Amino acid sequence: MERKIISKRIGSILDDLSRLNNALYAMDTTDIQRYPDNYEVLSMDAALRAESVACRLRHLIYASTGIKKAEYLTSAQSAHGIEIAYKEGVLSVSLPSLLPKRRQRQNTEFLLDPLYFAMEQYARENTLPHYRDCVVCFTQVYDQSLPTRRVRDYDNLEEKQLLDVLATFVMADDCGLLCDAYNTAVLGEKDCTRISIMEKSRFPLWISEQENHLKTISDF
Repeated sequence: MERKIISKRIGSILDDLSRLNNALYAMDTTDIQRYPDNYEVLSMDAALRAESVACRLRHLIYASTGIKKAEYLTSAQSAHGIEIAYKEGVLSVSLPSLLPKRRQRQNTEFLLDPLYFAMEQYARENTLPHYRDCVVCFTQVYDQSLPTRRVRDYDNLEEKQLLDVLATFVMADDCGLLCDAYNTAVLGEKDCTRISIMEKSRFPLWISEQENHLKTISDF
C-alpha cells in the first residue's frame, strides 16, 4: 500500500479519535442521574465510534503489514475475553459486552470476526457437539454497581447474527422448528453476555442450576 494512502487513512482515524475524545469528555461532564437519556446517547456514540476505529485499524494492519487476519484475531479474541467451554452437554460462550439494541447500527464485525475465529480455533482443539433439537439461552449480565434502569426489553436485543455464527459450528439449523430461544437477565460484577446451547431435554436441569446460584434482576 502506498504511503500516501496509509497517511490518509491514519488521518481519518485520528479525526474519529478526536471526536471520540470529545464524546468521552461530554460523558464525564453529564449528570447521569438528571439526564440519563443524554448520557445514553453520548455513551452509544462513543462506543460505536470506538468500534469503528478498531475495525478500520484492523483493515489497515491487514493491508499495510505482513500480519495475517488469523494472526491478529488470535490476539483480538484474547483482548475481547471471549471464552468457550463445553461441559455436561452444554456449550457455553461468554462475550465481553451486552447485546446491542436492534435499532442501533452497531459495527458487528468488531465482535463477530473474533467470535467466529474463536469458535474455529476451539473446534480445531476440541470436539464440538452437534445439536439438532436445541435451546439457546441468552443471559444478559448487568453490572450490579450501575442503575437497574439499564435493563433492556428482550425483544429489543440483536441475537440473530450471533446465532448465525454459532449455528455454523454446532447446529443442524437455527430455524424455529429446531431451535428455541430463551432470554434472562442477572446481576454480576461486570456487563457481559453468556450464551448457552443445549438439547431441549437438558434445558429444565440448566434452569434449575441457574436459579440456585445466580441473582436475577427481579431478586434485586
